[in-house]
Amino acid sequence: MEKKLAASMKDNNLKRKAQSSHRYSFIVQHRGGPLTKEQHHRLIKWARECSEHVLSLIDQEIDPRLLNALEVAKQWEKELVPTGAAMKASLEAHAVARQVQDPVYKAIARSVGQTVATAHMADHSLGGAFYALKAIKLANKNIKEEQDWQTEKLNELLPELKEIVRKMMITKELDRRL
Repeated sequence: MEKKLAASMKDNNLKRKAQSSHRYSFIVQHRGGPLTKEQHHRLIKWARECSEHVLSLIDQEIDPRLLNALEVAKQWEKELVPTGAAMKASLEAHAVARQVQDPVYKAIARSVGQTVATAHMADHSLGGAFYALKAIKLANKNIKEEQDWQTEKLNELLPELKEIVRKMMITKELDRRL
């Protein structure tokens, strides 16, 4: 009986803490939020596709750490690797971003790093999409076209989360930061 009471109190504390967060919509159910495991997996898939979509902007050999991070993200989607592996891959992708000079390449590396970090916190998926857009801008490509493409992909994968993603992008002022 005491164990059940302690577990219930822990669950209630998690829920209260989650509900007070501005990230509430992106907190998974086992941490007290509304996001299902399936939605979390689809968010990382969306972010991964956004990152992969801009890889062709890199006009040199792609660092294997970025390709590995995208593969880890894909494996995490399928529950084949733990979150810790995704976090390690994220750190490696961000290391690439710090090492490269080309701003387009740097933005793509950040996109990949944020994408794979989605395994840890679902709202990092927004960073994957944002840095992909930043790479498009830095490459002097059509941002509106890329935004439309990202929205189309989001609609395919997560129509029920489209509004939540849009609101969080506004909250984080991502459009202004492009």
